[in-house]
Amino acid sequence: MYLQKFEVKNKTALVTGAGKGIGKASAIALAEAGADLIIVSRTLNDLNKVKKQINKLKRKCTVFECDVSNAAEVKSVFKQINSLDILVNNAGTNRPDHFTKIKKEDMDYVVDLNIKAAFHVAQMATKVMLNSKNRKNKGRSIINISSQLGKVGAPLRSVYNMTKFGIEGLTRGMSLDLAKNNIRVNTICPTFVETPLVKNFFKDKKFKKAMIDNIPLGRLATDSDIATAVVYLASNASSMITGSSLVIDGGWTAK
Repeated sequence: MYLQKFEVKNKTALVTGAGKGIGKASAIALAEAGADLIIVSRTLNDLNKVKKQINKLKRKCTVFECDVSNAAEVKSVFKQINSLDILVNNAGTNRPDHFTKIKKEDMDYVVDLNIKAAFHVAQMATKVMLNSKNRKNKGRSIINISSQLGKVGAPLRSVYNMTKFGIEGLTRGMSLDLAKNNIRVNTICPTFVETPLVKNFFKDKKFKKAMIDNIPLGRLATDSDIATAVVYLASNASSMITGSSLVIDGGWTAK
């Protein structure tokens, strides 16, 4: 057989920002593909709703209410995790503004979550992976959720651009450091996806139309589009892929 299955049976996956949007969809898709889940978010009520959906799929699910930009909270979570195969490093945010008007506190907030927290979570997850049993015989995968704006610039998005270009660089460096340990590291770079965060921006109808007009396929991505890519990169079907970006942008960056 040449076709490899997109499955992650009996693997354990940790997803940050798992209460809503891409994180929620990714966690449920991984469960559908056979993984047990560890889900992390700041909002316990959202996590419990996701856990119910995962349990209906007959998969285990552990919940941690945690602000991943708080290093002490992250450390506490990882002390309770003994084995890990997959990390979906998804938590992130954006506070758009013109470059000349960006306030320091807004820049710090976005950088702390999108870069510093992502680095810290990935580092802690990697240490668990390296200490897990049979690690050399069992490939592991880290998926950093980036953006099409880690590839191209955009108006009013200079800080977000900075953080997502940073995630692209981090991913490439990590992939080289961890390849000998059979840990693959890649990014997914979505275009605009109809998540709660994006829906808030799309209250501006002119902005929404302008963004869709920039996508050659003429539509927004769905959370399922991204979650399917997550399962692919988490599975052995992508076992030869590391240090790469899977761009899901409807052609935005091809122009």
